[in-house]
Amino acid sequence: MAAVIECNNITHYYGNRLIYKNLNFSVEKGKILGLLGKNGTGKTTIINILNGYLKPYSGECRLLGEDMRSLSIETKSKVGLLLEGHVQHSYFNIVQIEKFYSRFFKDWKSEPYWDLMDKLKVTRKQKISTMSCGQRSQVALGLILAQDPELLILDDFSMGLDPGYRRLFVDYLKEYVTATNKTVFLTSHIIQDMEHLIDETMILDYGKLLLHKPTLEILDNFKRYKLSHDARFKLDSDDAIQNLEHFKSHTEFYSFDTIDRVRQILQRRSIDTQTLVNESLTLEDAFIGLTGKY
Repeated sequence: MAAVIECNNITHYYGNRLIYKNLNFSVEKGKILGLLGKNGTGKTTIINILNGYLKPYSGECRLLGEDMRSLSIETKSKVGLLLEGHVQHSYFNIVQIEKFYSRFFKDWKSEPYWDLMDKLKVTRKQKISTMSCGQRSQVALGLILAQDPELLILDDFSMGLDPGYRRLFVDYLKEYVTATNKTVFLTSHIIQDMEHLIDETMILDYGKLLLHKPTLEILDNFKRYKLSHDARFKLDSDDAIQNLEHFKSHTEFYSFDTIDRVRQILQRRSIDTQTLVNESLTLEDAFIGLTGKY
């Protein structure tokens, strides 16, 4: 299946600080990919590179088959982009802003926009400036969907939203993408919203890509392990154990390995494994287990 997004060997610096080195990833058509990472790992940077707003130190990205450094107007019209800050032209009401944006897109489809506005229960004459942050974000999403883009890029899409509006955003987006076979690349700091939305999870660590896997594979296989006593040991480079942490009453760590494999690793160190247990994780727990708490 052809990749809608393809990045090869992206290396970038801010001054002397390395953001990525030889970053490689792709997103297939019809997939929803969630990009996770702590602050400063380069989530918004890669979105700016994808859209041609920022030139990397080396490497290339392609959107819909075109180099990000020379995107044609036709390809740009197939990309719906939501950056932090949501809607501009806040002096318009929801009728005026839909009419304004519709002039710039030849394949404009107003039905998704008005469907979402009906769910918001706002009046046709209500100005954007009088809406809450959550309502404005839904207006922005509706305008993007009405563009009928092949690719949606949403940067920190849940910023400033209360739980109700976050759920509306996630549920509506999931339903729309599934029905239309669109491709989505998104970021968010609220990871629990992404767990039931994204097909694939990509996690950036400082200077590198830490993981890119199907979300269900992470949830099914990545576990937190606990020993009910403080078993003091260190990690070797060949151990499949991550983020080992010692507490007064127990030791915990994370791994993609099965409990039998982890037990073998510990027993080689002469560690008592009678109390070894594992726990299933949410996506947020898995993110912390992979990147560390700090």
